[in-house]
Amino acid sequence: MVEERVQEVSVDTQSVESWLSCAQELVPVAVEKAREVKGFPGRWKMIISKLEQIPSRLSDLSCHPCFSKNALCKEQLEAVTKSLKESIELAELCLKEKYEGKLQMQSDLDALSGKLDLNLRDCGLLIKTGVLGEATVPSTVASSSSEAEGAPNSNIRELLARLQIGHLEAKHRALDSLVEAMKEDEKNVLAVMGRSNISALVQLLTATSTCIREKTITVICSLAESGSCENWLVSEGVLPPLIRLVESGSTVGKEKATISLQRLSMSADTARSIVGHGGTRPLIEICQRGDSVSQAAAASTLKNLSAVPEVRQTLAEEGIIRVMINLLDCGILLGSKECAAECLQNLTSSNDNLRRNVISEGGLRNLLAYLDGPLPQESAVGAVRNMVGSISLEVLISLGFLPRLVHVLKSGSLGAQQAAASAICRVCSSNDMKKMVGESGCIPLLIKILEAKTNSAREVAAQALASLISLSQNCREIKRDDKSVPNLVQLLDPSPHNTAKKYAVCCLSCLSSSKKCKKLMISHGAIGYLKKLTEMDIPGAKKLLERLERGKLRSLFSRK
Repeated sequence: MVEERVQEVSVDTQSVESWLSCAQELVPVAVEKAREVKGFPGRWKMIISKLEQIPSRLSDLSCHPCFSKNALCKEQLEAVTKSLKESIELAELCLKEKYEGKLQMQSDLDALSGKLDLNLRDCGLLIKTGVLGEATVPSTVASSSSEAEGAPNSNIRELLARLQIGHLEAKHRALDSLVEAMKEDEKNVLAVMGRSNISALVQLLTATSTCIREKTITVICSLAESGSCENWLVSEGVLPPLIRLVESGSTVGKEKATISLQRLSMSADTARSIVGHGGTRPLIEICQRGDSVSQAAAASTLKNLSAVPEVRQTLAEEGIIRVMINLLDCGILLGSKECAAECLQNLTSSNDNLRRNVISEGGLRNLLAYLDGPLPQESAVGAVRNMVGSISLEVLISLGFLPRLVHVLKSGSLGAQQAAASAICRVCSSNDMKKMVGESGCIPLLIKILEAKTNSAREVAAQALASLISLSQNCREIKRDDKSVPNLVQLLDPSPHNTAKKYAVCCLSCLSSSKKCKKLMISHGAIGYLKKLTEMDIPGAKKLLERLERGKLRSLFSRK
């Protein structure tokens, strides 16, 4: 009777209810047959425990409002029915002792146990993930499971659900369809992507099939680059398999995995985790031997990691300094060189040991040479600025430090100019150095930066001038520049965001010995500014105010 029923259902591919009825009838038969078997007791005991769980799972499925409309539900019932049939067949072979060999039967029973595990898990997932209510497809599509799995335009939610249920080959077909769907409408796929789908994709990263891993990493790379799923990806454990792909994956796998890490490492917490999972060394190896795209992505990832202060020493111990210095010279893409410069800037920002390591490896020479090229200079100048206090002035001069700073001040971006001005502040520790900087042609360029739009650039330029002006010949040069006094007076603005005012007061105080400069200060409104700065207790403001007011008073009497 049961065999007739199975035959009937195998023909009736449209009726979900028929598959349910057949499965419900097969369960007690399978359990009864299994209990009669005397051989392989441990394996059959485990199989029986799984068979006994099936009725409750079938009940959960059948109670869902969308039970009869869902293609996934029907396919799941087909899979359960097939496992039940196989259980009955194996039980009968064991009872009759007609199997080919003991080891073969043990293998078959283990395979059956795995299938029952998968059936139970997938039935549970259909309920827990809400797929039954979402993945309803037209009957014309549901009529063929293979077509539903392969059609690029099939329901996206169903495709995502198929990544979680069924055997590996079914997931592979769903993955193919998902890749096609993302090519056609990535935005729509991302809109319905859930955490359980992310988890399923992460699990597929460890599949034994290279083809499946490559397709999976392609999807995950798109998810990472979208910026909408980073937290889910990390929380579902994507970092270890990504690092393993960077380490030993195929060419495509390495490239996509490295790009994924590049995007994910923008978060400081994730950057720490990448280092903690051993991701530094594989990324360094990609920088040394990878193709152009992978190298650029790896360099960018390492740059992101170096932005986290507490991991910098670990990065250095893995050999990052030597590799970044080499990239300044030999990076395949310009982006690799730029990332290397920024990485070195990060590494040298707060650690004296790392600064000395970069210098001893020849990094300062390479950074200064980098400034001669067409690439953005800000990070390289920043790295040089970080190291100037750790190297003798004689060495700096011999390496062409000052001409390159002048070049940056003259033609670099505002950020690069700001870093160069900051470097000047750091080297002006002696009159000899102040004299060399003044003679290099920096002063007119610094005066021009006083007109910059950003407060930080104006501040560091004013600070550099305040360092230089204490030397008389530099002071005379600043006096001769027609823009110096007007620009400095503008920096007396008492507003809180103006952090350059104390340096402006210092410079103007030095210039106030000149009658011409005092007249210019007064004519540009310095007295009004200084009265407010005096109330704010800005150092030197009161003294400069008194000097200007005395000069104004004498001028008034002389006119009378």
